[in-house]
Amino acid sequence: MYQDAHLIAVDKPAGLLVHRTGLDAGETRFALQLLRDQLGHPVWPAHRLDKGTSGVLLFALDAATAGALGARFDCGQGVAKTYRAVVRGWPADAGLVDHALTRLPDDARGTRALPAQSARTRWRTLARLELPVAHGAFAQTRCALVELTPETGRRHQLRRHMKHIAHPIIGDATHGKGPLNRALAAWLGVQRLWLHACALRLPHPASGEWLTIRAPLDAGWAAWDRGGGPRSMLFY
Repeated sequence: MYQDAHLIAVDKPAGLLVHRTGLDAGETRFALQLLRDQLGHPVWPAHRLDKGTSGVLLFALDAATAGALGARFDCGQGVAKTYRAVVRGWPADAGLVDHALTRLPDDARGTRALPAQSARTRWRTLARLELPVAHGAFAQTRCALVELTPETGRRHQLRRHMKHIAHPIIGDATHGKGPLNRALAAWLGVQRLWLHACALRLPHPASGEWLTIRAPLDAGWAAWDRGGGPRSMLFY
């Protein structure tokens, strides 16, 4: 989606890991490796997206740029990330989740308890749907398209925060509801985590000029139009 002498951004598909991890040791395809092989040049990821998350993924093309980006993403200052997600239920029109999260290990070997870190996520409801999918005692399922804006960058922050307010992201096998996820996947004909990194805005590490990179919702999101809800939900 974007490339210059210092940076390159790709639109990562859902289901692709950013890099090797002990949490998914059986996986053999990684965005870092695919991009490196495509360019014939080393690349450094500036941040991470979960395997199931699609959208804007930024890499540095040299070690100095990687260091500058890493410091900026770590502190969360001057980097604005915007996501789209489909969640269970109908949240309020807007809100803030201010809930500390226990640090998660980076691989399967990490079992030591790690301290909690402050974490903040803003959300805004864009559209509401009521689907003819029964679950539990309910004859229908309520879902909402939301915009999520993390103010911090904790691991799995969006997924954990939406679970915390009882509106888990649809398709989240770890923090969501398995029976509901399976029922919606069968009805939609698509099984995935419905979370998309749609925009990234930050000052360019070399020039200082503001850079905005956007990734439109992929074609799979059209499955939600089956719900009879507002077609405009696909175009926010």
